[in-house]
Amino acid sequence: MKITKDNWKSRLHEIIYEADTPAGKLFDVLLLISISTSIVLVMLESVPSINIKYGKFFDISEWIITLLFTIEYILRIISIKKPKHYIFSYYGIIDFLSTIPKYLSLIFGGAHALIILRSLRLLRIFRVLKITRYIGESNKLINALKASRPKITVFVFAVVVLCLILGSVMYIVEAGQGSGFISIPRSVYWTIVTLTTVGYGDIAPVTTLGQFIASIIMIMGYGIIAVPTGIVSAEYTISRKNTHTKTCETCGTEKHNDNSNFCYKCGDKF
Repeated sequence: MKITKDNWKSRLHEIIYEADTPAGKLFDVLLLISISTSIVLVMLESVPSINIKYGKFFDISEWIITLLFTIEYILRIISIKKPKHYIFSYYGIIDFLSTIPKYLSLIFGGAHALIILRSLRLLRIFRVLKITRYIGESNKLINALKASRPKITVFVFAVVVLCLILGSVMYIVEAGQGSGFISIPRSVYWTIVTLTTVGYGDIAPVTTLGQFIASIIMIMGYGIIAVPTGIVSAEYTISRKNTHTKTCETCGTEKHNDNSNFCYKCGDKF
């Protein structure tokens, strides 16, 4: 069959955006290795003793990784029919921001602030996990979190109210005892620290009643921490979503059923 421009772009799109072929899976694995390597280099570069000894190696490695990400970014733009849909999408912005730090360093010098942008490459791992064999589990988790959002919002609001009430009670009980409960906001802070079982120890009740209330708050903390986990776990258990790996070549919309023939967003035929 004669290779046309459209066929070439479709093949490239299939490799880069999907994971249904050996080439697509290989691309994802190489991308995952590149991202992981980049993050490790960023972490090691932040250690002064290591950076002094291997600074040149880090610089060369960063340029190689930057060039690879630049080529990948350009190929993603080329392989989609409407590039702006990718460029201004969430992943498109992340890809761009994680690619430009090394180029910006040529203008602004080796600014350490750029390390934040380089760390954004870690977010790109979610793209790989989203379209590989883990897509089913990642989609179930995302759907469970979305379904749990109203319940968790109400729960968090209830916890905030509880902290305000208990903090006020502790202020009344411990005020004037020299235990650190000098105001209601500070008492609420102590309540949050205690309820989450963090326990910094910078403030501690000294009265018998205050210690009794603190004990109750500590015990409540274990149950409160478990509630959000239980909500998400319940939603995750009942989630029975199918896996979707097909991506539209025109607008870049994902999560299409593998057997679908048209994009549910732009209507373009696959």
